Amino acid sequence: MKARLTLTAAALALTAGATFAQSQGVSKDEIVLGSIQDLSGPLAGFGKQARLGMMLRVDEINEQGGINGRKLRLLVEDSKYDPKTAVLAAQKLVNQDKIFMMVGHIGTAQNMAAMPVQFQKNVINFFPITAAREMYEPFHKLKYSFAATYFDQMKNSLPLVVKEKGAKKVCTVYQDDEFGLEVVRGAKEGLKSIGMEMAEEASFKRGATEFGSQMQKLAAAQCDFVVLGTIIRETVGTIATARKLGFNPTFMGSSALYTDLIHKLGGPAMNGLYATMTVQNPYLDDASQPVRFWANKYKTKFNEDPTVFSVYGYNIIDTFAKVAGKAGPGLSTDSFIKVMDTMTIPTDIFGSAPASFGPQKRLGSNASRLSQIVDGKWKVISDYPKN
Repeated sequence: MKARLTLTAAALALTAGATFAQSQGVSKDEIVLGSIQDLSGPLAGFGKQARLGMMLRVDEINEQGGINGRKLRLLVEDSKYDPKTAVLAAQKLVNQDKIFMMVGHIGTAQNMAAMPVQFQKNVINFFPITAAREMYEPFHKLKYSFAATYFDQMKNSLPLVVKEKGAKKVCTVYQDDEFGLEVVRGAKEGLKSIGMEMAEEASFKRGATEFGSQMQKLAAAQCDFVVLGTIIRETVGTIATARKLGFNPTFMGSSALYTDLIHKLGGPAMNGLYATMTVQNPYLDDASQPVRFWANKYKTKFNEDPTVFSVYGYNIIDTFAKVAGKAGPGLSTDSFIKVMDTMTIPTDIFGSAPASFGPQKRLGSNASRLSQIVDGKWKVISDYPKN
């Protein structure tokens, strides 16, 4: 009888072990997540904020007992906003650290470089912080994206602002990579819908800091509206350079430049800038009490103001936790996908558009709205379009 009980216990232990070994990064007590951020390159501001937002939600979840008894552990690597470095970071996280999932990886080219490394080991690319179409196209069961595409952001919103401003010559300055080109493609499609074409184009290499020649080119073309395929310092640099030249067109960019760093770094010269966006920047004195409460909690924990990228990070972990919780104790890549493919996510305190996923639907929502910098702060100036 004793021998039989011992054998039964051993069999149960093996069964439990098999359950927890279904996917790498999931043990009896822990779920290991990985993220690749730019912590030392041109998007370091964004990367730091996204990481802190993730950490805030991870700490909250762990303080509440974790997910089905498992604590979350978040490992973050620095890509320096370089695709080659992103591949090395992905190899470390996937093959050495054996993460369960990649969450909130920042950057278009960086994600595209890293995804093959992940997919080889059945690791989901969950809610990358980029709005490129490649984050959900072509279809792959391990891709899930939350961000309205740069292409559709510009295609849908640009015609509205161009018509409102009565612009005659729409031009563009953009980062010469997958990100910048997507913004430009969407802008051109939007212009086509109102019978216009892009009048002039100027590009720059990723990491550029001088924009004199580009802005002189657009000024010489007498552009009265400039589409920006830019992110942080390039946005500040191009607009500041234009102002110095006495060149003052209407400027509009994508959600990639929707951050409080623009008006904090660029000052009054940034007033009037338009951007497509989804969730609002969480100012400490926001009119919404829930947003104020969250923003002040973040400020207390990290001693700095939160930003929209802090919200992205927080929401990414929050959604992961909801899905992993529903997947139950037998969490695996397959069980996560099964739940994710039934998920509907309502709008939140930050004004996210409602999102839904399915077996063939890997983008939660393609809706975006508009904000403008008014008196040194982003102000939401339009709602999501009605279907």
